[in-house]
Amino acid sequence: MANHKSAEKRNRQSQVRRLRNRTITTRMKNVMKDVDTAIATGSQEDAQAALKIAVPVIAKTASKGTIHKKNASRKVSRLTKRVNKMQASA
Repeated sequence: MANHKSAEKRNRQSQVRRLRNRTITTRMKNVMKDVDTAIATGSQEDAQAALKIAVPVIAKTASKGTIHKKNASRKVSRLTKRVNKMQASA
């Protein structure tokens, strides 16, 4: 346990940030799963709609500093690539 006043404050701040990062990350993972589910069902309209929702959520996660900007870009790129591949095959 922290013994100094500054260490106690740091502990409080890190707990708040951990919870905030956890909720943001969970939201991002859920919207990514929605895109995966839409791709698995084969519905092009649902996949496009889910992707349209997922892209800003992933970008916001990166802007908050929860994930790195390039990590977010890679996630968006891979999801878009999978949706486009599904549409090309149909």
